[in-house]
Amino acid sequence: MDLNFNKNEDHNKLLLSELRRKLSEVKLGGGEKRIQKLHAEGKMTARERIDYLLDAKEKSIEIGAFVGEGMYKEHGGCPSGGVVVKIGYIKESNVL
Repeated sequence: MDLNFNKNEDHNKLLLSELRRKLSEVKLGGGEKRIQKLHAEGKMTARERIDYLLDAKEKSIEIGAFVGEGMYKEHGGCPSGGVVVKIGYIKESNVL
């Protein structure tokens, strides 16, 4: 048993947990209330629109989710820059 390895593993697991928590905040965009308001208006969030266009059977990746993190505190706060960039395959449509 390598004690140093176990310490490093625990530390990395904590870092990964924190990163996932921050990413879940970023994915909320303007927050739960904003999402509910958009849905009440019959609209989708930016991520929902992108996911609607992408083929769910294919892999995709979102990049730049943390761009602008912590830069908007003087304006009330925003978890990221408000830009969603995702790379993936567009799903085929039967509608022409």
